[in-house]
Amino acid sequence: MKTPREIIRAEIESHGVMSFARFMELALYSPGTGYYETKKNPGRGGDFYTSVSVGELFGQLLAFQFAEWLEELPSERQVLVMEAGAHDGTLARDILNWLQAHRPKLYERLEYVIMEPSVERWNWQNETLANHARKVGWNPEWPRSKEAYSGIIFSNELLDAFPVHRLGWDAKAGDWFEWGVGLADGKLVRVRMEHAVPAALRPNAPPELLAVLPDHYTIEISPAAGQWWRDAANNLAHGKLLTIDYGLTGDELFLPSRKDGTLRAYSRHHPSGEVLENAGEQDLTAHVNFSALQAVGESCGLATEIFSTQSQFLTRILEKTTKNQDVFGEWTPARARQFQTLTHPEHLGRAFRVLVQSR
Repeated sequence: MKTPREIIRAEIESHGVMSFARFMELALYSPGTGYYETKKNPGRGGDFYTSVSVGELFGQLLAFQFAEWLEELPSERQVLVMEAGAHDGTLARDILNWLQAHRPKLYERLEYVIMEPSVERWNWQNETLANHARKVGWNPEWPRSKEAYSGIIFSNELLDAFPVHRLGWDAKAGDWFEWGVGLADGKLVRVRMEHAVPAALRPNAPPELLAVLPDHYTIEISPAAGQWWRDAANNLAHGKLLTIDYGLTGDELFLPSRKDGTLRAYSRHHPSGEVLENAGEQDLTAHVNFSALQAVGESCGLATEIFSTQSQFLTRILEKTTKNQDVFGEWTPARARQFQTLTHPEHLGRAFRVLVQSR
């Protein structure tokens, strides 16, 4: 089976320069050999920390909030939670464990569906969720199935790994161009592509800002993330659409400190701008444009309920749990330590943003 590097090199040799979006798709998701197909365990022994790898508290807090939202639905209905990007199933297990222990009646009428196109990740999830086998289903065709769902559709650290196009600003020409990936002396290199940037990829920036952008200012655009959010919104008949991810507002993406864009590689907890090295062996991530997602959801008829940092979102849930300790359980020192990691600005609290929309 060919590695991502071999696949990328062969495609460039055959078809010429490829977009960064295509490069990311092959590096991260090549069947059987892509980064997310082979790297099962992030966290301390992997390449990056996640909120899930901090401990069970993150899933427990989400479960507490999910229960509140789901109990607003008519009690005679079966309730649905759909997770995209479940990786090895740990977050799903933490959520279901808490609901089973603390909301048994809700758990009994719950169906937990994982949107998973990868057979390899499906196997990981199936193993992790063995104790909840009767509650969990998989839908590899979503969102192409175009069914309407009532309940909660959510993702955690998913959209930042969607393929992105990298655009550069030509200050002299006053126009955008696209960066691609080519070969030079046997190495993958960044190459300016010759085609004109299509209207759908052009950043929505005011003329007065474009007038002062430095030459080669770089920004990432992810049509795939926007389309995923649109599909999710259109598939939500009633309930909540939630994502938690690295991200910024549209205005924040144009700060001078981000002249090289937000695309980064991660290996053994160290970020790097060398995104073309070791394709398939390192994580690739670009900040989500939350302003764009919010606009997409609202264009589909959703109402924006929450846009905040992870720290603000989890702190609001914490305040509810302290009033219901008989339900949530005691706040032990271990829980307190996990909460600090999840919410402290120097850890995960400020880096992650939360968007909740509803119908």
